[in-house]
Amino acid sequence: MHEIVDVQLRTVGEIRSFVTHGLKLETGDKVIVEADRGLEYGEVIHAARQVEDLKSAGSPVRKVIRKANPWDEKQITNNQKKAKDLLNVCGKKIAERGLDMKLVDAEYSFDRSKIIFYFTADSRVDFRDLVKDLASIFRVRIELRQIGVRDEARMLGGLGPCGRSLCCISFLKDFNPVTIKMAKTQNLPLNPSKISGLCGRLMCCLGYEHECYKACSKGMPKIGKEIKTKFGAGKVVSVNPLLRTVTVDLGDGMIKDVKLEEKEDSK
Repeated sequence: MHEIVDVQLRTVGEIRSFVTHGLKLETGDKVIVEADRGLEYGEVIHAARQVEDLKSAGSPVRKVIRKANPWDEKQITNNQKKAKDLLNVCGKKIAERGLDMKLVDAEYSFDRSKIIFYFTADSRVDFRDLVKDLASIFRVRIELRQIGVRDEARMLGGLGPCGRSLCCISFLKDFNPVTIKMAKTQNLPLNPSKISGLCGRLMCCLGYEHECYKACSKGMPKIGKEIKTKFGAGKVVSVNPLLRTVTVDLGDGMIKDVKLEEKEDSK
């Protein structure tokens, strides 16, 4: 068995699983972890769990080096303070070369061996000369990473319509496809402003709530169907799968909410 924890890399970066190697870690702990090249920092966002096969946790699975110590915390803070300067320099170079790209964020790796610049663009961008410019200025390895609008929302952060921190920041590890059919299953109004997140795409919660709504909807009568209730026969005008209730129009302006177990055989 292997003990692993989920760590959100950097401030609002991607979420990956790491082997604890016996370290006692709790949610909220700052840690230093192995990265693709060198070291990175992050925050534990899920409690440790046991897995038999590391492949089930995602690939590749590297290890947690240590809990962040005071020196590490100072290094992280200094790196974050320099992000504004990185953005200013890169932004000027993008303008000089007339590149059609929107710079979103920049950051040092924990050990300052690399700088990553994140950007969005409507199409592919040839940024090879830009990389050369930046490498000659900063004298470290430069990486330019094109991201999507969902990744941009994850990096910039914010609150969803529910009033809580965006799911992509707090716990979602991957962006799975979300379809309009999922909104229909939840009987939501198909108004883009109501079912879209800050990124402008369909809200991620529609996806991970979909299976729950499908299960709760089993056995529920469809809207427009006539059913018998203890109040009399009527037509279903709305359904609430989570509460397992239906709203029935009994005629003459009489509308009742009925629990599914209270309805009788339908016509």
